[in-house]
Amino acid sequence: MTKADIVNEISKNTGIEKVTVQKAVEAFMETIKDSLVSEKNVYLRGFGSFIVKKRAEKTARNISKNTTIIIPEHFIPSFKPSKRFVNKVKNNVKKGK
Repeated sequence: MTKADIVNEISKNTGIEKVTVQKAVEAFMETIKDSLVSEKNVYLRGFGSFIVKKRAEKTARNISKNTTIIIPEHFIPSFKPSKRFVNKVKNNVKKGK
């Protein structure tokens, strides 16, 4: 499902114009991004959490040059679904697909 599909679904289900829904969805995503950049996690009860994870410094190998490189400590965005969300997906997704 794409962002456009989400906008269409919300518009269809609420009767709100697509342009207004598009602006709301864009504002929602920007707010989440800005919060994570500011190192503030976003918690949506019943849905999940957008969090910032810290990755420790590690040693890796460049296989083509056969050299060792150091990957510095860094932060990445992550999503952790709520238990209710996980259970709903587990119980409703058809087996084998």
